[in-house]
Amino acid sequence: MDKKTMLDYVSEATTMMHENIENGKELTAKLVGEYLSGGYKNIWIVASGSSHNGAACARLFIQKCLGCQVKLITPFQFVHAEHDVPDCDMVIAISQSGYSKNTMEALRVMRSLGRKAIALTGDLESDIREDADLLIDFGVGLETVGYVTKGVNALALFLMIFSLEAAWKKHILTEQEYESIQKELKKVPAVHKQVREAFPAFFEKNIAVLTAMQNAYVCACGANIGTAMEGALKIGETVQVPGIWYELEEYIHGPNLQLTPNYTVFFIDGGCASDRVNEIFYYTRIVTDRAILVTNRKEYVREGVFCVPFELREDLTPLCFLPFFQMLSFEVTQRLHRWEKHPLQLLMKEKVAAKSANYDKSPLRIDMPG
Repeated sequence: MDKKTMLDYVSEATTMMHENIENGKELTAKLVGEYLSGGYKNIWIVASGSSHNGAACARLFIQKCLGCQVKLITPFQFVHAEHDVPDCDMVIAISQSGYSKNTMEALRVMRSLGRKAIALTGDLESDIREDADLLIDFGVGLETVGYVTKGVNALALFLMIFSLEAAWKKHILTEQEYESIQKELKKVPAVHKQVREAFPAFFEKNIAVLTAMQNAYVCACGANIGTAMEGALKIGETVQVPGIWYELEEYIHGPNLQLTPNYTVFFIDGGCASDRVNEIFYYTRIVTDRAILVTNRKEYVREGVFCVPFELREDLTPLCFLPFFQMLSFEVTQRLHRWEKHPLQLLMKEKVAAKSANYDKSPLRIDMPG
């Protein structure tokens, strides 16, 4: 059987999301039960890399549903600097592989503070089970490519469904509001598929620009800050050029001063700022024709615009815009033959491993390349 690639898992994400939305109550029941029985209010999410970014994609949705604050923090920062968690706050640690050493260390800190160590993972049999008091599968299924794609969507969706179900059970949402959001959620897999299917033609039309990346800014606002974070990470991991994300207006408060015609800048539509996103994208093209806008609004279509028209509440759009950057990262890396890493980087990885020793023995071990 041929080894799967990032593209295979991007494709699988459509079906996975459909199934997880249909089974959302059962999938999130344990975490919903803990949130309600624990009398929690605000939520801390402790996660690294794509797990951190997936949580960022869901953050605004969670806050709107539950009327609470969501704090995102990396495990290292949590362990060594910020773990003064109020009693009314729930702390959730996340590791898709279940072998991330920093996440397991964060769980041990939770226990030392007398807090329940709650963790989400894609592998209930992984090492993280030793450090978790409550371990929950967030519904990603199998993903054995190191550059996580399906897992980002699965995690963001899980956290959204969790907050929706918890808000319903806490009577924060009316029945009408709950059903309205459910109806919106059920649109997501079809839109995700539309974006996937539209990408290849856009890539071939713009292949000269996209394969000329020497660096990449990814700019957004609103819920798609998480999409920008993940887009920048994916480009850096795979294409092996600097990938940096910025909040839209922050981009024109200094970072834009570096621009030359060799810079690549991606803009993601969203928030209540669509017109401003389009304006900044348009005038960035004065400096570089490597400016790309990702949008669902037909009125913005012009050169450099990737548009799939759809109607969806803004805080769900990260689930639909993520495949643009996932497929972009794969295609550019594949065409440029950049899967191999520098040999000294591999030596560094051996010396400062991010995963626990048993990771190499895991049947779900994530392999490279794409």
